[in-house]
Amino acid sequence: MKTLHVLAMLMFAATLLAQEKSPAPSGKFSGYMFGDYYYNLKRDANLGSQSDVATPGNTAMQAFQFRRIYFTYDDDISQQFTSRFRLEADQSANTSNGKIGVFVKDAYLKWKNIFSGSDLIFGIQPPPAYEVSEAVWGHRSLEKTIMDLRGIYASRDVGVSLKGRLVPGGSVNYWIMIGKNSCNSPATTKYNRYSAHLEIEPAVKILATFYADYNDRAKRNDPFNPGSTVTNGTMTASVFVGYVDPNKLNVGIEAFSSSTSNGYIVPGARSLSSLTAMGISVFGSVNLASDLAVVGRYDYFDPNTDSNAKGNSRNYIIGGVSWKPNKNVSIIPNIQYETYETPAGGNAIDPSVTARITLYYVFL
Repeated sequence: MKTLHVLAMLMFAATLLAQEKSPAPSGKFSGYMFGDYYYNLKRDANLGSQSDVATPGNTAMQAFQFRRIYFTYDDDISQQFTSRFRLEADQSANTSNGKIGVFVKDAYLKWKNIFSGSDLIFGIQPPPAYEVSEAVWGHRSLEKTIMDLRGIYASRDVGVSLKGRLVPGGSVNYWIMIGKNSCNSPATTKYNRYSAHLEIEPAVKILATFYADYNDRAKRNDPFNPGSTVTNGTMTASVFVGYVDPNKLNVGIEAFSSSTSNGYIVPGARSLSSLTAMGISVFGSVNLASDLAVVGRYDYFDPNTDSNAKGNSRNYIIGGVSWKPNKNVSIIPNIQYETYETPAGGNAIDPSVTARITLYYVFL
């Protein structure tokens, strides 16, 4: 028995010694959720003919919903390499039996300082399109930024990017990316989306970004010239200016234009024309106290600016009050209000109105 006791003590000591020599785990888990109780106060029956609406659903529809659940693991592989793996549960990505689905949101490797001041990123990752404007908006729990909301570019893409500083101190930054424009899905074509983003800080508390991309796509058949094909790529450009005074005030304005060559058949014409969408978003939040803020936003969006395509534009307004009973918990009563241009030759469409109580919380 004494011999067994001594052996057990030695094994215990060896285990402790091995634990002391083993490197501490370098990874970190994090997560957050947001959802609402909502009630559709008003919908117009004629809304069914409209696309790209921000406020779907029928009058008097009310429910509790989770619009996002994130679970993230970030790992410092070494001083030079880091990685992120993130899962999202999203009610819009339902399983085959109608339950809330889970999918891979992020899966990328970052090679830090591949050369001085620049990082290389490979995998499923955010595109350069609107990360800065979303950060200044600061209320993704209420709504996506306008380019994401209107489907101009999804919030994730599969590809490779290079981002970093152009001048010391980070007052001028760049970000370029080659992506498949496949969101979180496997690529199905040989065509790529090429993006470039420039961020500058012209003065303290002021940010500005300039963004452009070209989405290469297969040529389309020309319906007016049988046997002929024409280009069908899309060129997108946007500009954003924001003012950030931490814990006091956030204000931003973002505008974009996205044009698809030969994407529109003008009524009565025998030729193809460019299909151009445009939008502008103005938003801000003011802190009334350390735990209380007023939030507001106005969007204008027109999916087809051609004078022959009247009846598609809409205005979207969000207003709310954000209360933080805890630094990791926000309760945000808010109203969504969307109006619609009268379709050419059609009936006027009444505005859509939805009341919500949004809950956002960090759980890791």
